[in-house]
Amino acid sequence: MLSKLMSTLRGQVSRLNSSRRDLNVPISISFEPTNTTGRLTLKREVLSIKGETKDLSVTGVAFLVDSIRLNEHYLVGENRVLDAVLDLPNGQVKMKVIGQRYEQIGEHLSINQYLIGATILNMTPLDKDIYEEYLRMGNKVKKDKTGILELETTKS
Repeated sequence: MLSKLMSTLRGQVSRLNSSRRDLNVPISISFEPTNTTGRLTLKREVLSIKGETKDLSVTGVAFLVDSIRLNEHYLVGENRVLDAVLDLPNGQVKMKVIGQRYEQIGEHLSINQYLIGATILNMTPLDKDIYEEYLRMGNKVKKDKTGILELETTKS
């Protein structure tokens, strides 16, 4: 009975940890910083940076970018919500993410990069379907350029 209980607990814990897939796709990160001075809130131009994903999961995204900040605004910290756009083979996916951690890589090379781990906050149901299909299928997913299903016919 104890072994059955332990097996059930292990199964539940493994479902909590979402598995990461090593999938590399283009990603664009943007946000609109605000300046608050007293009662006045000023919006500025949208800041953005392009990079590439390192791995993807149901709950998070890890991506590489050339800078940890845009102007004076850091990508990680300050509870900054980022707009992420992934260009997947089966369609473009937009999501809101929040950076949790980062690490500088390539310190001794001429080009520094930052690996950022972010938690997915939300996305539309359609974007979620496209994203989860890509997670299941990986690079086996083919882009549908026309949106039209073609059937092959045979002549008798």
